[in-house]
Amino acid sequence: MTMQKHTFKTLLAGAALALATALPAQAVEIKLAHPNVPDHPMGQGFEYFKELVEERSGGEIEVTIFDSSKFGNFDSVVQGLQSGLLQMGSASTPNLAPFSKDFLIFDMPFLIPSYEAADLITDGEIGMEAARALEPTGIIGMGYIEIGFRHNFNSTRSVVTLADMEGMKIRSTPSKAHIATLQSLGANPTPIAWSEVYTALQQQTVDGIDIDLNLAWANNFHEVTENLTLVGSLYSPHLVMASQIWWMGLSPEHQEIIETAFAEMQVFQRTKIRDNEADILEKLAAEGMTVVELTPEERAKFQEASQSVVAEFEAEIGADLIEKARTTIADAGL
Repeated sequence: MTMQKHTFKTLLAGAALALATALPAQAVEIKLAHPNVPDHPMGQGFEYFKELVEERSGGEIEVTIFDSSKFGNFDSVVQGLQSGLLQMGSASTPNLAPFSKDFLIFDMPFLIPSYEAADLITDGEIGMEAARALEPTGIIGMGYIEIGFRHNFNSTRSVVTLADMEGMKIRSTPSKAHIATLQSLGANPTPIAWSEVYTALQQQTVDGIDIDLNLAWANNFHEVTENLTLVGSLYSPHLVMASQIWWMGLSPEHQEIIETAFAEMQVFQRTKIRDNEADILEKLAAEGMTVVELTPEERAKFQEASQSVVAEFEAEIGADLIEKARTTIADAGL
């Protein structure tokens, strides 16, 4: 977390530091917004953060959590953070691309092969440089938590080969890169609002969805799909953000409590995401879902087919950044 602390300390320089240290400690409220249900590891992580902050501050800091997008959509969260009406929030990296094209690195298919590689990118120079792009807009990027890797859930047929993806109508996010990835694999991507996904799967408006295991389980998608193929095409992180105007008004003691609690919550949340997956796969199989793991040969075909997406977005993201991500992962032997 060294780079994160450096960012925070820079923001406390000069007059802001003098003002913060001159004011006595006082009770503060953290209104925190995130898009997931309380039972998801993200919801559990923020509950853990709340417990840590309130206990360590002796009740001087109170955390109110707005889960399940109850505070509003992404634009509402950003505006709330910028104005200080919202103190903390979480957003997926595709939503943050307008602030910096560096966030698009996470939308490149099969670029990040494992959770260990994901940690290198999010917590290293690439991820933190992207987060710093928010500072001129009045938002501090504290660090990343995660959703996981995307897999194919569908009610049409078991996907064993790349050819099985042909023509399959798959719900996608609005991300252009996500849409392009599904197209490169032969699917027919169909953007649908998150709130409408379960119904769309139930009514077979779409054949399936490209989603991670934890979100699929937390939202009962096993009730409306029959087949799962572990594709792992895209890694999906979330950036936890803080209102800059609010942060600069806090005492150094309160900042330290919040920052330390977040670092512990970050480890807690990622561990939950990753440890849950084996258990979820067992539960899905018990529910009668057919679970397929691609052979190395077929996975190579998926990877090769999607490389056109990387080429398509190379100019927008920057060839240097893509190569830097690949080198960072390769140098670590991952």
